[in-house]
This record gives sequence, C-alpha cells and structure tokens, in this order.
Amino acid sequence: MIYINQGGSGRGFNGPRECPLLQIFDFTMKKQVIAAAVLCTLVSGAAFAQQAKEGPFMVRARAVSLNSANGDTTGLGLSVNNKWIPEVDISYFLSKNLAVELILTVPQKHTLTSSALGKEIGSLEHLPPTLLLQYHFAGNGGAKPYVGLGVNYTKFTAVDILNGAVGVNSDSWGGALQAGVDIPLGGNMYLNFDVKKAYIKTDVYIGTANQGTFKVDPVLVGVGLGWRF
Repeated sequence: MIYINQGGSGRGFNGPRECPLLQIFDFTMKKQVIAAAVLCTLVSGAAFAQQAKEGPFMVRARAVSLNSANGDTTGLGLSVNNKWIPEVDISYFLSKNLAVELILTVPQKHTLTSSALGKEIGSLEHLPPTLLLQYHFAGNGGAKPYVGLGVNYTKFTAVDILNGAVGVNSDSWGGALQAGVDIPLGGNMYLNFDVKKAYIKTDVYIGTANQGTFKVDPVLVGVGLGWRF
C-alpha cells in the first residue's frame, strides 16, 4: 500500500493517510492477479485433460496375412503355406513421435512342402514375437503414419518332417521393418493398417549333416483396431 503525507504548512502531521485513488488502483491489481491465476489453473487443467486423453499406451488387435518368401538352399525346394493369423501389439509412447512396440501372436502351425519330392513332408510351429522402435509422424488431427525398425525372435517347435529324419534349428534371430498408419475413428479408437517384413531363417539337418538354410522371411499385411489410453 502506498501512503501520501497530506499534512500542509502550518499543520501538524498526524500520521499517514491512504489516498482513495491508490486504494482503487491496489484493488484493481489484486483482481487482475486473481483472474490471471484462475486462467492459468483452467488452462493447465485443460492441458492435463488433453494429455490424459492421449495417454502413453496403445493396444492394437489385427488380422494379419502372412506371406512367406520361402528361400531355400537345401536343394529340397522347401516352402511353408501362407495363412491368416491373429496379432496383438502393445505400444508405449516415449514422446509424441517415438514409441516402442511389442508384437505378439500365438504359436502358428505350418505345413512344409518339398518341390523336389513333390509332396508335403511334414509340419512345424513357430512363435515370432517382435520388438520395434517406431517413429510416428505428426497427424494434424487426421491420419497418423509411422515407420518402425526392430528385431524378431522366432522359436520353432513341434517339428515333424519326414518322420523325424529332417530337423531344424529351434531359434532364429533377425531384423524387422514396419510401416503403417493409424486413422482416428473418434474418442481413443483408431483404424490401423500395417505392413511388416520379418527376417526368419533356420538351418536344416538330415541326421547331423547341415543341408543348408531355409528362409521364411514373411511379409505380414494387417488391418485392425487400436485403443490409446
């Protein structure tokens, strides 16, 4: 508060007195400060609500068409059948643009065919979890494209080829590439289109002799729904 000495010549000074004009000025300043504080609180609350709406997690469920490259150096002309598989992935956004994604499915059974022998020679199952680092481009409220790069691990089980005469390595490590887009449907729901290339291979044995390498190397084309929370 500002005080003005209103004592004059020939008058005694009886202490400070408040100037009415400055009282009005002081009251107005207080109201402006309070209004600014309320506005900041409201803006911060709105920003927090928006951030809560766009949470760091996203879960997608996809139907995926698996199409294998079927590269073979064994001389047997090996190939596995193409098929549709279910897929679930869990993404965590490290920032607005960067996310990590874990892709999961259930063990998939494939029929193994030999073109050299002209027939089906057995079957095997594989489980191929994949971990990717993604970059999400700004969508400006519309479609949100992304690309990903990561690693695939595949476990081969239930191998039954030529009544056990042929075996394969049980583990495969390889790279993985991805491109896709999330399209907002409203709320936290998204329509998702996704394409991946996974590098999966295994050595093939007859007895203990290595016959060469069989490369599955599938392209996986998927469509599904995503939920951001």
